[in-house]
Amino acid sequence: MSGPEILIIIIVFLLLFGADKLPEMAKSLGKGMRDFKKATDEIKSELENSTRDIRSDINEVKDNISKDVNDFTESVQSDVNNMTGNLNKDINEMTDTFTGEVNDVAGEINKDVSDAADSLKKDDKDNSDPYRYEYTD
Repeated sequence: MSGPEILIIIIVFLLLFGADKLPEMAKSLGKGMRDFKKATDEIKSELENSTRDIRSDINEVKDNISKDVNDFTESVQSDVNNMTGNLNKDINEMTDTFTGEVNDVAGEINKDVSDAADSLKKDDKDNSDPYRYEYTD
């Protein structure tokens, strides 16, 4: 509102209510505005206090859930690491056992081949005389 508009409103009030009622009305209007502002401030304060409590509760629940999730994650990770270690250990033991057995079988095969080769060499030596005749019944 500009100056001339306010002046026109004051003149209308003077004409309607008179000069002696104007200070009482201004006082009542000021008191009403003060009470209204006080009431709105109290409502704001109450809302802030209520929401502060709610925010505090929500943050507490959020922190508890985060802690539980982190604990669960650490537990699962620990279990996975233990299982991985056990599986690696079992695989290494099986590999060592299998390698030992394969080496044993390979040794036996080499011995058998060597014995067969020696036997063939001996038979070949014995059969090297073409005039030799063996008599069997």
